[in-house]
Amino acid sequence: MFAGTGSDVGKSIVATAFCRIFRQDGYHPAPFKAQNMALNSYATPDGLEIGRAQAVQAEAAGVLCHTDMNPILLKPNSDHTSQVVLNGRPVGNQSAREYFGDDRRELREEAHRAFDRLAARYNPIVMEGAGSIAEINLRHRDLVNMSMAIYAGADVILVADIDRGGVFASVYGTLMLLTPEERCRVKGIIVNKFRGDASLFDEGRRMLEQLCGIPVLGVLPYFTDIHIEEEDSVALELKSRNAQAGRVNVAVVLLRHVSNFTDFDVLERDPRVHLFYTNNTEELLKADVIILPGSKSTISDLMELRRNGCAQAILRAHHDGATVMGICGGYQMMGSTVCDPDRVEGDVEQMAGLGLLPVSTTMSGEKRTVQVSFSFRNQTDACHGYEIHMGRTQPDGSNVPVSPLTTIDGGRPDGCFVSDHCFGTYIHGILDNASVVDYLLGPFLQKAEQRTHFDYAAYKQEQYDRLAAETRRYVDMNKVYDILTSEQTTPQ
Repeated sequence: MFAGTGSDVGKSIVATAFCRIFRQDGYHPAPFKAQNMALNSYATPDGLEIGRAQAVQAEAAGVLCHTDMNPILLKPNSDHTSQVVLNGRPVGNQSAREYFGDDRRELREEAHRAFDRLAARYNPIVMEGAGSIAEINLRHRDLVNMSMAIYAGADVILVADIDRGGVFASVYGTLMLLTPEERCRVKGIIVNKFRGDASLFDEGRRMLEQLCGIPVLGVLPYFTDIHIEEEDSVALELKSRNAQAGRVNVAVVLLRHVSNFTDFDVLERDPRVHLFYTNNTEELLKADVIILPGSKSTISDLMELRRNGCAQAILRAHHDGATVMGICGGYQMMGSTVCDPDRVEGDVEQMAGLGLLPVSTTMSGEKRTVQVSFSFRNQTDACHGYEIHMGRTQPDGSNVPVSPLTTIDGGRPDGCFVSDHCFGTYIHGILDNASVVDYLLGPFLQKAEQRTHFDYAAYKQEQYDRLAAETRRYVDMNKVYDILTSEQTTPQ
């Protein structure tokens, strides 16, 4: 298990690296995280839902993703409530007080059963903790960190972020707050996100080992040129917002409840594109392409777009020649109305959409999660993606000519196409298909200095290999394998 001294210390990336390393070394690994909280999710091959991080780790391990890799997923839909997804299916919304209000014995048992099924098929299991493992006020409710490690008999590697400062206090404090039974499971430390010459930390490394009595297995640099899909949206606002010459400028509207922003990783890596996230009206007006992303709370985010002026800016940009595309919740927002008669999302039963597409959406409690193959605008290339959405979108009865954007699995229509500059779809991952990206960028490619095709699938595999190579360079893999093959210790 890769556990953390806190949130965002790099556990997911480190776990991804080891999934790849173990695969390269001839093993059959699989990732596991008992409970994940994220708006980035993914549809498994059997039409269920897991956290995107575990889907990425499965891809790095070279195996198909499965709900046993992430049996419990919490998807925040407000500041106080989350949708609870159990074994890939939503089982309702709960507030934090409701969810954390008891010992969660049933959820813990579900997580244990999922782990057991996974461990019977794969070896090793690369587990990931959540946040800090030293939240002592939550110990009796823990089902993802040390209680899960103890159940699984897992060796724990503690990951600490040196970039945020206080690495000695965070590591030592974390270990001292563990019980003896928990502490004896921690077999090594990885110091992550070191900037500069790692040899400058050699003395610090020795001091940390003396202080804690646990080996430092490696000091990983702050990777800036290796790109793995991120789970957390906190970094989106930090991406460059200024339009750039010589590239197609693509603005993703920064929603408060943005979900599945990994849809845009391909554009961020495409050398023809400058991608930025923004809810600034002036920045939206500079974009060649505006994309409305998925949302966990479509009506709430639509209201916010009207309040902050983004709705008007999007309409103006489209009038001036920009392409506007919507994906999932963003597609719903582009229609004439979004209705929620059963109050699935909240108290607002109906909200006028942006009116860019002649469709209307009705929310429902039933969620559609499925991987799909589709044809895009009658092209012959087979494309692939996945659906994760609640609600049904239909023509609104107006006389505006409309056709579907895609045809799924040979027959079922999806999305809405009005023109080359205005369309929407329910398909996540649609931009991972080169033919779709080429179509989206086509009207603006004359301004791009580079116009060659970008192979995103090959790029991702290259990044996994680079991550594994760099991790091997800075982590003592002999010690890691010694830990995995050593006798289990017992608490003193």
